[in-house]
Amino acid sequence: MGLNQVKLGVDVFFDRNLSELKGKRIGLLTNQTGANSDLISTIRLFHDHPELHLAALFAPEHGLLTNAKEGEKFTDAVHRSTGIPVFSLYDKSKKPTDEMMRQVDIVVFDIQDIGARYYTYIYTMAYMMEACARMGKRMIILDRPNPIGGERIEGNVVDPDFTSFVGLYPIPNRHGMTVGELASYFNEEFHIRCELEVIEMEGWKRSSFHTETGLPWIPPSPNTTTLDMMLLYPGTCLVEGLNLSEGRGTTQPFEIIGAPFIDGEKLQDNVNSLGLEGIRARALAFTPTYQKYNGQLCEGIQLHITDRQAFKPVESVIQVLAVIASMYAEKIKFLEYGNLRHPMFDLLAGNDVLRHGLLRGNIQPYLQQCNRDMENFMETRERYLRYR
Repeated sequence: MGLNQVKLGVDVFFDRNLSELKGKRIGLLTNQTGANSDLISTIRLFHDHPELHLAALFAPEHGLLTNAKEGEKFTDAVHRSTGIPVFSLYDKSKKPTDEMMRQVDIVVFDIQDIGARYYTYIYTMAYMMEACARMGKRMIILDRPNPIGGERIEGNVVDPDFTSFVGLYPIPNRHGMTVGELASYFNEEFHIRCELEVIEMEGWKRSSFHTETGLPWIPPSPNTTTLDMMLLYPGTCLVEGLNLSEGRGTTQPFEIIGAPFIDGEKLQDNVNSLGLEGIRARALAFTPTYQKYNGQLCEGIQLHITDRQAFKPVESVIQVLAVIASMYAEKIKFLEYGNLRHPMFDLLAGNDVLRHGLLRGNIQPYLQQCNRDMENFMETRERYLRYR
């Protein structure tokens, strides 16, 4: 374990007697973040263990190596070094099929989450729990830290009419739970009834950011970079639903907001005049190398976190979007996709209240809803918290 302070679920799991799993065909739902505290991959740990039979691998969005871009589908494959089949859970269907499930007796989940409800790995986990319940299989969650802490929550919960793969359950934008806690919450509150076991970490404190855990950081997706990026993400992910660049195709995804029609210095001054807690805006110019405005010069702002404890990502970014909507009312657009029943922004926001608020220049109804939803969610989630 070296100097690490936190013992991961995967470390705890391999410290115990595993004879109960002897002869069982194990399926592992993971990606490159599945590794122990010494950075040995969970795939290798299972494959090389004399008492364990790793029969199948399941890959979420971005693939087993997390090299696929957002929204990029990929097909089933064979794991190069072990010859084990890899089933895609981000192809024609995001749900495990009965045929996939027949290959295994137990499914183990080991993936790093980043603490925001838009992040699809937690819904892949939930779909796998449903499949296990349907097929009479057991599921084991190897728990990991919430990198942006487990105390603060922020945002609204998803309205039932706005559920999607970026908001499948009514949890806030920043939920403050670990994957193990979320699994228990989904299983009980939404009656999945999966035979579920959560292998808890040892030594994790709810107040800790990832930089305080003593653990190495493995990016769980191509645009997941620094702790500041992850702290901003519960707010800045909303930018994906607008004709603004969220910084994809730059080295600062989800830390910058811009477009060719924005005056960066004016936006910087207007945002800083709000006096938002724990954050400052700085004007910048950038040219994305893919996605929105590929190859076009954009101006905008970078959001610099000055106080991680005081900073409120959802409220702060919504205030920034309100400033942009006011400055560029004629140019701001909410993106529509033909196969979605709502604008993408509404699916990310979990309702249409925020979009209408930005259009009307009054975001207070949305912020008031956030306060109500947070109060109710705090009460419910209390039953599922494992680390006090």
